[in-house]
Amino acid sequence: MEFYLFVYRDIYTDLYWPALCLAACFASVALVLSLLLTFQHLRWYTRPSEQKWVVAVIFIVPVYATQSIVSLWNANLSLACDILRNCYEAFALYAFGSYLVACLGGELQVMEILEDEAKKQLSKPLLEKEKRSQLEHGTFCNFIFHPCLLGKELFSIIRFGLVQYMILKTFCALLTLFLELCGVYGDGEFKWNCGYPYITIVLNFSQMWALYCLIQFYNVTHGKLQPIKPLAKFISFKAIVFATWWQGVGIVLLCNFGALPKEKKFKSGLQDFMICTEMAIAAVAHIFVFSAKPYHFVPASGYGKVTSEETTAVVEIHEGGKEEEAVVEKTETTVEAPGTNITESVQDIVVEGGHKVVKDVVLTINQAIEPVHDGMTKIQETFHHISVSSPSSPLGSKDELPLVGEHQEYHKGTRLSKP
Repeated sequence: MEFYLFVYRDIYTDLYWPALCLAACFASVALVLSLLLTFQHLRWYTRPSEQKWVVAVIFIVPVYATQSIVSLWNANLSLACDILRNCYEAFALYAFGSYLVACLGGELQVMEILEDEAKKQLSKPLLEKEKRSQLEHGTFCNFIFHPCLLGKELFSIIRFGLVQYMILKTFCALLTLFLELCGVYGDGEFKWNCGYPYITIVLNFSQMWALYCLIQFYNVTHGKLQPIKPLAKFISFKAIVFATWWQGVGIVLLCNFGALPKEKKFKSGLQDFMICTEMAIAAVAHIFVFSAKPYHFVPASGYGKVTSEETTAVVEIHEGGKEEEAVVEKTETTVEAPGTNITESVQDIVVEGGHKVVKDVVLTINQAIEPVHDGMTKIQETFHHISVSSPSSPLGSKDELPLVGEHQEYHKGTRLSKP
């Protein structure tokens, strides 16, 4: 331990300014390239259903780069920047899934595609015994081994997987801030009386499940997504989300094992420096992977106002000593692409995108609460039936028994008349 303290005694002080200057250069490159690409999408905003999510995915680079350089500049803001970065990471993962859905034509079209894939799988010449055994698997087993068989139910599972990560990530970020204010968070410390290890484990499982949902969605729909070259998009995006998360965990483990200094400033500073470097690389990759060039061409169904302008000019031609006049006509056709106003594009992204997020969050929360509500209803009905049927109960007379049947049938949707 004394050897490590001697070696790493002044390492943070010695490397701080060179690392800050180098990280600032990388962050500047990432910001310029990402903002330029974002501006191009906003200028050629011809497919709002797709591009609103493309902009959200691209914007992860400037968000990461800005928060990392600020955290590296002032270590006291490290936790606050990390919380904001994590929240946007969760939203970017949701935006990437929404982008894939938009590329397939929307939610209804995706459900039809999934249903068609399920019918194709079931119509293959399988033995009846094999077909029956596949259908007898539970939903979870089919999602792991045979996602194609789930049909439109697969879309609900995937949407739930993405939105649950967004909700948990935001909740854990607020919980982290609360625990830090109480002095029991213990950033980077794997101790039973600190909140860091528990939050890390929960977020790790949540993120892994969300990424696995995206992988299963890609496995089923990769044939339909070929026009947008989905593999490159998957790799470029998942490298940011997956690598930065495990990179931070790896730095903490190395510091705890003594391979790196245990100083808190060094751990957060190394993570911030690496993120600034990686964001410059990601910004260059995004220029090719999420290029705005495919959106320069307006689809026929999306034409806006079409105007034609004819210009007529008289030209004098000198030929063989004679002067002759010729009439030249020129026709220019202008197509006004819809949604190419940057102000309207930003408004559509913020308003329409926000409504979609809120809608999916509410739907996901309802899906999570519904089984609990149904279970509580069944428990209440059981206790009510026992209390009414009990001989010791004053309500246990024969005259009151039909009311129980009436109450149960009411919940089933049919009201019986009392005899």
